Amino acid sequence: MTLTIYPAARDALEGWLASSRALNGTSENTLTAYRCDVLDFIAFMTHYKGEAQGLAPLARITVPDMRAWMARTRSEGASARSLARKLSAVKSFYRWLAERESFEPTAVLSTRAPKFEKKLPRPLNEDAARAMIDTVGEQSRKGWVGARDMAVVTLLYGCGLRISEALGLTGQDLPLSEAIRITGKGGKERVVPVLPVARQALATYIAACPFEMEPGSPVFRGVRGGALSPRIVQKATEQARMQLGLPATATPHAMRHSFATHLLSAGGDLRAIQELLGHSSLSTTQAYTSVDTVHLMKVYEASHPKSK
Repeated sequence: MTLTIYPAARDALEGWLASSRALNGTSENTLTAYRCDVLDFIAFMTHYKGEAQGLAPLARITVPDMRAWMARTRSEGASARSLARKLSAVKSFYRWLAERESFEPTAVLSTRAPKFEKKLPRPLNEDAARAMIDTVGEQSRKGWVGARDMAVVTLLYGCGLRISEALGLTGQDLPLSEAIRITGKGGKERVVPVLPVARQALATYIAACPFEMEPGSPVFRGVRGGALSPRIVQKATEQARMQLGLPATATPHAMRHSFATHLLSAGGDLRAIQELLGHSSLSTTQAYTSVDTVHLMKVYEASHPKSK
C-alpha cells in the first residue's frame, strides 16, 4: 500500500512527536513506535476512504472509520494488547492535533480499546534470586566476564534498576557510594540506595576488568571493550535459569520485580518502593509486586492518610 500523506499532516505528526520528546521525555524507541502506529492508521484511512490524508480528512474521521481500522488491525493478527497500544498512540496524537486545529476528536477519543488480560510479573523467590546471581557469575570461562554479569544482576536485584539503567553507568559514577542518582524513563531522576553487597560485586568486577574505567566510558564492557549489550546479560540469565530449572519468566527484569516484591513482603511502604523503582504511578508499582491481597491491604491501611 502506497501511503500518501500531505505535508501538513506529516508536519503535524512530527510536531506531536517532538512535543512528546520535549515535554514528556518520551524515549526514542517509544517515539519510533508511536510514529509507526500513527502512520499505519493514516495508511489505512488513505486506502479505506480513497483520499490522501491531510489535516481536513483526519478531522473528519468517524466512529465507523475507527471500527473498520480496528477490525482490519485485528484481522492482520494484532493481539488485543497490541491494538490497545496502537489506539493509545492514535488518541494521543488526536488530542494534540485537535487542540491545535480546533476540531472535535470525539469519534477517535471515544473508541474503546479491546479488553485483554494483563500479564502480571512473576518475581523469583529469595532463594532463587540469590541462586540466579551466583550462577550467572559462573557462566563464562573468563573470570572478569563472570564477575561483570554477576555485578549487573546484583544491581538489578539489589537496587531495583532497569537493565538499561545498570548498563548506563559510566566511569563518572565510580566508585559507587551508599546512594546513586539514576536517570530513568522519561528523564526522571531518583536516588537509589546501593547495598554493600552490590558495591562489592561492582568493585570485584572493576578490579578484574581489563579495560580502563574512564569518566565518559561505560562501566560494563563487552569482551572487545565496547558497551555491554543487554542481550548478553539476557543470554547469561537464560543459561543460568536453565541450569537452575527456573521458568522462562526468570529474566533480568524479573530480578527488578523480585526487588519490589521482597521489599513489600518485608513490610516496605508502597510509596517508598514506588520512588525506588522510579514509577510515575502507584498502580504500576502494585503490578510489580506478587503478594497476597491481605498483606497489600494491611500496607495500604497503614499508609493511607484517611485510615489514620
